[in-house]
Amino acid sequence: MKYVLLLVFTFGLIPMVNAQDVSPSEITTYYFIRHAEKDTSDSSNRNPHLTKEGQSRAVKWSTVLSNIKLDAVYSTNYHRTIETAQPSASKHNLEITTYDPFKMDKKAFIENTKGKTVLVVGHSNTTPMFANIIIGEEVYKQLDESNYTSLFIVTVTNGVASHQLLTIE
Repeated sequence: MKYVLLLVFTFGLIPMVNAQDVSPSEITTYYFIRHAEKDTSDSSNRNPHLTKEGQSRAVKWSTVLSNIKLDAVYSTNYHRTIETAQPSASKHNLEITTYDPFKMDKKAFIENTKGKTVLVVGHSNTTPMFANIIIGEEVYKQLDESNYTSLFIVTVTNGVASHQLLTIE
């Protein structure tokens, strides 16, 4: 009987010891969107605001993302991207962090967002480019100028990226 209790006790401790050695999965999720419809009435304006349709789409994005617990919201420093990001940032009580996709330290960005859920608002060229950087290979091409409906979702679990592209009308 002593030996049975000793075996039960010994084998009962093994799962507890192993459980301490296993770290939980570290999951980072990025939601990449392009800014909503911008005002193109003045072709010389390099920093236009959103149109009424664009403002509605920005609110729609905040609704689409409302059940996702965002930890951070990033946007390029343009009216159209900030105005697209603002409803989601407000809904999650977050400040928008601006970034320059061509000058940012991508390794530092990845390290600073590790384990978080992040919305990144960019442009027709920078949004797929940024998703590709996180994925680690060129999967997505530049968006057509008329495309405001693409949602790139990139999830990194223990250093391995998975991704999907959704169309949200």
